[in-house]
Amino acid sequence: MLIIPIKEGENIDRALKRYKQKYRKTQQLKTLRDKQHFTKPSLIKREQISKAKYKEEYQRNLED
Repeated sequence: MLIIPIKEGENIDRALKRYKQKYRKTQQLKTLRDKQHFTKPSLIKREQISKAKYKEEYQRNLED
């Protein structure tokens, strides 16, 4: 559970913005979606490798 301490006299919109930022940083939504179904470890590894290849190719294209 995320806890956001609200300072005295703080605007509720500001506190809500801090909550949303903390929610994104903890990646709770991503973990909830990942846990909806089982993914084999080999598929996870294959996906990570493909992402790494894409990033490497992208960096090479930026250098040229």
